[in-house]
Amino acid sequence: MNLLDLLQTSPAAFIGLCTVLGLLVGSFLNVVIHRLPRMLELGWQQQCAELRGEAPPAQERYNLLVPRSACPHCHHLIGALENIPILSYLLLRGKCRGCGTAISPRYPVIEAVSGILCGFAAWHFGFDMASAGAILLVWTLLALTAIDYDTQLLPDNITLPLIWAGLIFNLYGTYATLHDALLGAVFGYLSLWIVYWLFKLATGKEGMGYGDFKLLAALGAWLGWQMLPLIIVLSSLVGAVVGITLIIAVRRGRDIPIPFGPYLAGGGLIALFWGHTLTKSYLQLFAQ
Repeated sequence: MNLLDLLQTSPAAFIGLCTVLGLLVGSFLNVVIHRLPRMLELGWQQQCAELRGEAPPAQERYNLLVPRSACPHCHHLIGALENIPILSYLLLRGKCRGCGTAISPRYPVIEAVSGILCGFAAWHFGFDMASAGAILLVWTLLALTAIDYDTQLLPDNITLPLIWAGLIFNLYGTYATLHDALLGAVFGYLSLWIVYWLFKLATGKEGMGYGDFKLLAALGAWLGWQMLPLIIVLSSLVGAVVGITLIIAVRRGRDIPIPFGPYLAGGGLIALFWGHTLTKSYLQLFAQ
């Protein structure tokens, strides 16, 4: 029996493999979360210099692979044994091996969430193309959530390919028909675009960024237009609860913007796994 046959006939093996893969890719997602905003910033600086007719500033090579990961305090290079998902953090007791500076708990959290969600996707969809798509969507939404939380930025480098990926996965109706996926992308973008302009005309302020439009368009492309109301309701409710909690408990100023991307991502994941069940239950409730 080869590996493919084993994964197809043994759900436990398939779930285990996807969980381990999620842990490993979660470690790389930490690199994306940390480096991609910096890469974009360096690119913008170079473009601005070119528009001013100046020579681009000299920059060392910096991308997702180069330079090697290192401690930002003592520049200790992180070896392979220090980069094992979750385990290395526990063995190092959450501190840099070189200087003893505390390592952010976000790193093992991202790895753990990635592993758990990938394993759950494998269990939920089984050995099927839907599992592959769900795992890809999980990774992308995790990266976008953390980047938006840090920088209030949803990079086009991620959101735009995510829209196309959703349409491609639905060519043969993986999560929705291609017709519903295309309408989902269109309505997802337009719905928040309309809200944005209504809010701006009413208050003179910007209530959200264009990245939010593109993220909802991507979720519509993956899950179909029927899931958009559920995603918007879930993300808005969670966002409102978290926002009010921050204002009351943490005394966060009302003028300090709160990124909406993480809530859209959370609503999208709920719709991915339980959207049809929730929608069916909602319709049955009001049909009685």
